[in-house]
Amino acid sequence: MTTVISNVHPEVTAAFAELETDQKLALLWFIYTEVGKSITPAAPGASTASPTIAEGLFGQVAQMSHEEQLQIQRDLVERNNNLIGREYGALSDTTKLLFWYLLAQGMDETKIIPMPADYQLSEAATQCMTKLQALEHSQQISVLRNLVADMGADPETSPHDEETGL
Repeated sequence: MTTVISNVHPEVTAAFAELETDQKLALLWFIYTEVGKSITPAAPGASTASPTIAEGLFGQVAQMSHEEQLQIQRDLVERNNNLIGREYGALSDTTKLLFWYLLAQGMDETKIIPMPADYQLSEAATQCMTKLQALEHSQQISVLRNLVADMGADPETSPHDEETGL
């Protein structure tokens, strides 16, 4: 699936891109918990989201051990070529946003590995979050969609992996 990233507040997207993998995951979690009341309701109700597909992918991840769940999330952020990454890469951008929303809900319910209670965002991640919070609601959604759109492996362009057969 070809991802089209809008040019809404590219400085936030660029700041996010500079973060380390675990800081990106943490920031997505903190976005859900801190500004999720205004952002996340748009994901499940979006007309272009495919809830059944997002829930199916979420279900696959939820059946894994917590360690495997964390690795899958890291793999998505790092665009690693594996089955979940390819399935995710084939989703529409809005369905990707819904998938991360479901992961965050799963973390709340401990179906998905939760954030450590004492976890602290880095200064760079905190600045990225502050920039996002300062945006209008529709811009927040656009930026979040941009953040998750480029994750996973594009099944159409990823090179064949002899080891996995993908």
